[in-house]
Amino acid sequence: MRVLAINDISCVGKCSLTVALPVLTACGVTCDILPTALLSTHTGGFTGYTFLPLDDEMKKIADHWETLGLKYDLIYSGYLGSRAQIAFVKDIKRRFLKEGGVFVVDPVLGDNFTFYKGFDEAFAKEMLSLCAEADYILPNETESFLLTGTRDFSAALKALHKVCPHPVITGAKSENGYDIYYMEGGEKKLAIPCVEGSFHGAGDVFASAFCGCLMRGLSLERALTLTAKFCYNAILRTQKEVKDRKYGLNYEREIFPFLADLEAEAKS
Repeated sequence: MRVLAINDISCVGKCSLTVALPVLTACGVTCDILPTALLSTHTGGFTGYTFLPLDDEMKKIADHWETLGLKYDLIYSGYLGSRAQIAFVKDIKRRFLKEGGVFVVDPVLGDNFTFYKGFDEAFAKEMLSLCAEADYILPNETESFLLTGTRDFSAALKALHKVCPHPVITGAKSENGYDIYYMEGGEKKLAIPCVEGSFHGAGDVFASAFCGCLMRGLSLERALTLTAKFCYNAILRTQKEVKDRKYGLNYEREIFPFLADLEAEAKS
């Protein structure tokens, strides 16, 4: 099983490809990477960071891969910094995804119901067009709003289901904690206990573990259940051990019980 993760490399602050590569590899699949940008740190909470877009290099990498005949069972895209990169990921899917392969999009747009710097409604529309080519999409509560225009998560899920067969809305705030909304024979919800605060990189850990579960043959429901448990435990550990949360989740020691659960249920 071979997976391609498309995301940025943030050299400090566990997120993006520095999370995707170890988590997916630990899940028992080969993970190749296509970096979209190189940053000294991620952009959430750090200042003075360096940023180098890799558009030209991405094209050279893809052209070389084509000479190798590479094909992927799953392609997963995360942070994309421009409309041109969105268009390029569509081309990557066309060129490198196996027939019958899985395309997963984490439509990175914003948080706290606002766009990240540099993104706007026009960019969200382009991202929605990428979501329309995906088998699974993983917007957080903010991104579901930015993609659909509604803060009603049930309504947002229905709207996204018209675009993608398996939308998953992560971290949707509820009265008793958080819910994951997803479609599997109708609308379903998975409840998660509330942990107050912001935890940088949690979405990337979630998306990476989720893709690993899919590749090992778990159903959508079981993939979400195992992934949510893993992330929740990592958040609890981070809350206890880390004062400065912008450096990311302390997920490393929580990956072992997650992998034990995964191996117990894996079909491949």
